[in-house]
Amino acid sequence: MSESDGQADDQPTVLVVEDEEELRRTYELWLAGDYEVITAAEGEEALELVDDDVGVVLLDRMMPGLSGKETLAKMQDQGVEAKFAMVTAVEPDFDIIEMGFDAYLTKPIDEDRLRDTIESLRSQEAYSDALDEYTSLLAKKETLKARKSEEELAESEAFAELESRLAELEAELEDADSGAGDDAGFVAALRSIDEGAQRTEPEES
Repeated sequence: MSESDGQADDQPTVLVVEDEEELRRTYELWLAGDYEVITAAEGEEALELVDDDVGVVLLDRMMPGLSGKETLAKMQDQGVEAKFAMVTAVEPDFDIIEMGFDAYLTKPIDEDRLRDTIESLRSQEAYSDALDEYTSLLAKKETLKARKSEEELAESEAFAELESRLAELEAELEDADSGAGDDAGFVAALRSIDEGAQRTEPEES
């Protein structure tokens, strides 16, 4: 193995699943140098390429053949333990609450946002299962709050259940033993960010 091959092996691996060739190339250019990037044009190809080295999967939601949702489900059925981000032009609806992704990015996106999302997902690898679920649900909550009206949120039973589960997880993490103290502190920080976002949301005229 050459020295350059060894360096590549040390890089985190990102799998980009996107049917638009120009976007695949753009994401690869943005990430090259800091990540080992694998690309797939559709879901079936992605299922063949994904392995234990892949840490983050970027999934387009609408693709010919298997959709991003179906690809995600099949990967999780196969035991793939990567973090998943939907990168899509599809506006989020309440159905995203049931999907097993960890982040939802609405196109168009820029390089900084893509990189920040990947780094955030990679940092979750060391979290407890409860905190992992918490961060995933919080991302879904903020995605829906940014795209839905207060009336729509108030009328959604699914959104109410999401908020209830978030509260349960907060209590669970805060009551954890001293070995999980860092986790509880992280939850407090996340809650502060969430509350700050609520306070700074512009009022509807």
